[in-house]
Amino acid sequence: MEASFLRQRGPRTYGWARVEVRPWHRPDRRHWVLARRSVARPQEISYCIAYCPTGTTLDELIRVAGSRRTIEECFQSAKQECGLGDYQVRRYPGWHRHMTLATAAHACLTVLRAREADTGKAETDPPSSSTSASPKYDD
Repeated sequence: MEASFLRQRGPRTYGWARVEVRPWHRPDRRHWVLARRSVARPQEISYCIAYCPTGTTLDELIRVAGSRRTIEECFQSAKQECGLGDYQVRRYPGWHRHMTLATAAHACLTVLRAREADTGKAETDPPSSSTSASPKYDD
């Protein structure tokens, strides 16, 4: 068992530890059980399984495990704003088209939101140096 240490993530502080399981699987990969315990409420312990290259440090595992919340928030945002979860398709091509368009729309909104935060207003026109597939007409 590797020594646990504290890591601050926002307002929550956790103690982390990892234990190797199934070490015979592959020499270049490892399976770990990663445990997270709340310092404020030590009875709250959560676990996850990690499969990673041999040289992966505990700090790297913590960073990846901590990104789960951000990823879940991103999917929730895409479901609410772009209809990522609102599909009624029967076959893979239709599902794939819907997911691609919803994800592209969410990426667009994210970029616009970031630009608005940087400049105070959203930029709606592409930069003048960009190329467009459609011809431009002068009035």
